[in-house]
Amino acid sequence: MTDRMTRRGFIELGAGAVASQIMPGSALASPLPHSLPSFRLQAVASDVLIPEPYALLNGGDFSGPVVAESPDPLVRYRWQSPQASDDLQVYVLKPVQAFSETPDLFANLDSVLTDQCQVSIKGTGSIRFDFGVETGAWLEIDSPDLSGSIEMSISEYDEPEIVNSTPKDGGRRFKTSVPRVYGNTYRLELNKALYEGVRFGWLHVRNFDRPWHLTGVRVVCQVKPTNYNGSFSCSDSMLTRIWYTAAHGVKANLCRDYFGAILNDRGDRHSWTGDAHAAQAAALVAFGNWDFIKENIDRTATDNNRIESYALCWVLSLLDYYQHSGDTATLEKYISLVETILQHANSIYDNPRITFYGHDERLGACFEEPNRFETKNAYRMRFARCCIEFAAAMDSIGKKELQDRYKLLATEKVNAFCNGDRWFEPYGLHALAEAVNTGGTTKPEQETIYPLQFANRLDRLSYDPLNQYFVLQALAGMDRHDDAMLSIKDYWGRELDYGATTFFEVFTPSWTECLRKNGPVPNCQVGYTSLAHAWSGGVTAWISHEVLGIKPTAPGFRTIDITPHCGSSLAWVSGSMPTPRGPVTINFDSRKGSFDVTVPRGSVARVGVPIAGRSIKRLSLNGVVLETTGAGSNERITRATRDTDFIYLHDIPSGRHTISIQYKGTTPYFVNRPIVYDMKPAREDATTGGDWGANYGRHGYVLFNYDGDGRNTESLPPYVAAVIPAKGRPYGNCHYVHAASSTNDKRALARDRRHGEERNVGLLCTAPPPACQETMSIDIKLLKKQRYRLSFYFLDWERQNLRQVVEIFDLDTLKRIAPVQAIRDFSGGKYLVYQSDRSIRMRINQLRDETAVLNGLFFDPVS
Repeated sequence: MTDRMTRRGFIELGAGAVASQIMPGSALASPLPHSLPSFRLQAVASDVLIPEPYALLNGGDFSGPVVAESPDPLVRYRWQSPQASDDLQVYVLKPVQAFSETPDLFANLDSVLTDQCQVSIKGTGSIRFDFGVETGAWLEIDSPDLSGSIEMSISEYDEPEIVNSTPKDGGRRFKTSVPRVYGNTYRLELNKALYEGVRFGWLHVRNFDRPWHLTGVRVVCQVKPTNYNGSFSCSDSMLTRIWYTAAHGVKANLCRDYFGAILNDRGDRHSWTGDAHAAQAAALVAFGNWDFIKENIDRTATDNNRIESYALCWVLSLLDYYQHSGDTATLEKYISLVETILQHANSIYDNPRITFYGHDERLGACFEEPNRFETKNAYRMRFARCCIEFAAAMDSIGKKELQDRYKLLATEKVNAFCNGDRWFEPYGLHALAEAVNTGGTTKPEQETIYPLQFANRLDRLSYDPLNQYFVLQALAGMDRHDDAMLSIKDYWGRELDYGATTFFEVFTPSWTECLRKNGPVPNCQVGYTSLAHAWSGGVTAWISHEVLGIKPTAPGFRTIDITPHCGSSLAWVSGSMPTPRGPVTINFDSRKGSFDVTVPRGSVARVGVPIAGRSIKRLSLNGVVLETTGAGSNERITRATRDTDFIYLHDIPSGRHTISIQYKGTTPYFVNRPIVYDMKPAREDATTGGDWGANYGRHGYVLFNYDGDGRNTESLPPYVAAVIPAKGRPYGNCHYVHAASSTNDKRALARDRRHGEERNVGLLCTAPPPACQETMSIDIKLLKKQRYRLSFYFLDWERQNLRQVVEIFDLDTLKRIAPVQAIRDFSGGKYLVYQSDRSIRMRINQLRDETAVLNGLFFDPVS
């Protein structure tokens, strides 16, 4: 951090403000047409002096278009010529909301939302500030007469944050500390880099001796100069919000010189090569910051984070970058390295050791279960895809020997993988998605693959957005765009329902049913869960490539496909994609029958006019009627062809073109099958307590660690082979704790059905605070298929107000079969009662707190 003193002050912008004419000291505001949080941006001279590490926002102006759907406070800001070498800059946000449980002690609290902040502090207590959007930032307050003692906190959610054990850089596990004082300014400094992911901030008055005043509250946000050179909008405002929110998440996570993350204190904050694949894909379509993407490709070239699949992600990233930028020199620079990566992948192809492929249970739940059958096969097909795309790149630069070699290698692998009439039956969602993405599956095969793994709305959702990006690509490859857009809303759209302004590291839709809006989220096999994870940005790239339909078909957009996919739900789409030759723009409106396209200079496009299940009576290009069944009558169009989805106009030259369409008929309706769980939500029982014998355990039971030393008291039913806690896995271990012996507390489980007076309290628990230990799982393996009632007992023995969540999976397929359920208020003991007919895995995750616990489980007949 430099010792430069900077002078800071205030301009206010509503999210929809017209900022092109903003002058210092002006204040503009505009209401939002939906539920996006507002924000208040500051940037004009004041009397506050404090050292900041970076210069104030400069080098541009608010000349971009209004985007009401974007959470980014700087979505309209346009730097004149941003470069990868630019240092970070800072800007300031004021709170949009302030809350206290003791508002009478903080007189005039709402003044923190205005330019005349003057809060009178009259006692001890806390104030929570909501800044409306998550950014990489630090919290500051001003007071000319502060007395007593205070602490300050920050968080991504609406409680002061708690993370893993203290990271190596000297950060703090608890995001609460005494601030550092700079004259009348108090700044929370939690790590050497200063910034953290911040949406909420707190002032805690710990000791009070006399009244004092709060005169300013703000977060100082850092930003890498990056312009929105791409855009998207459509008739579904949620889809538009998703595009911009994912793009903002990528931009907010840009560090000074690499694609990283704003969660500095997480302890693993560097450029993860696999994460960067999705983030860079989003940056290509939203920002076009090719020089910065190239720098990150250089940075990660020889660092796969010791994850085999991430080396392949790096290859895909290089090829994405080459296709968008046309940077032949960079491609040629890395040919030898790509060959080394692919030769290594080929050498381990028969038995790849895959320690990590994603956070989904089916992929081994982070690092918990390496070398699963599914992950090995997903890796094999990702390798084949890399070979295919590398061969195409070699063809584009005339290296025929390399093209032939890797095309042949990929063909051999795909043919061997897809061998036999029912070759796809052993594989799961992720392996089949990777297989489809090779382009080597036939349409008849895809018609069979789709109902097996992709038709079910729940099953086709991966737990992490990086792998969901590959699933979306597979759905597009099977021409299932309606399903893909529905999955986007099931996944990223439900995060918006939660209140997200950046997207998460992991997610499943039922979170929104068991969590409060903007509340703490489960900490699971990922460790503590990031709510601003740039690998969630792939959805922005997918929407631009598939919904807008803009794709380079030759490096650097020498040739372009423009084939918008509106599906059955979108009436219109509009947007642009940056290219080195200028933007590609489209505006397609099926209601008006209008389709405007701008092709950049030096490019040639193939434009697909959507048929959308209708017939086209008349089609014209630039006022000239075309014969759609054959060659066009416009001399500038060499040919027109069609398939079931599009009429293709070939060889469209640079410039703006207007296409008019007269449709007949209506687009067929797409049936949205509901999300259905195989098991119903659990019933809660908070009254039985430790006297379980009258209601539970008729078939059998397990009382965990009841007598200490890991000794369970159990009697298993004849249909149960084993109850197996996940002890011994690399991560997510269960830990045995013996909390009490010979107690007569009725909350403690009785030893048997007779309910003796003396009881013990034994339990399984997670182990705070190491990373990836915030979760545990228990496998219940049946000898035969059997309907049974399964009840879990949880006891917050020490009355710590513990909270946790429970997940249920089919043990054979590891598909999610019940909605996530939160457990709260169980200091008196609480049962969760399920009905099942199969072997299951139960996973228990911490919900912000220090630990998660399980005391017993009980088997009973189904009523």
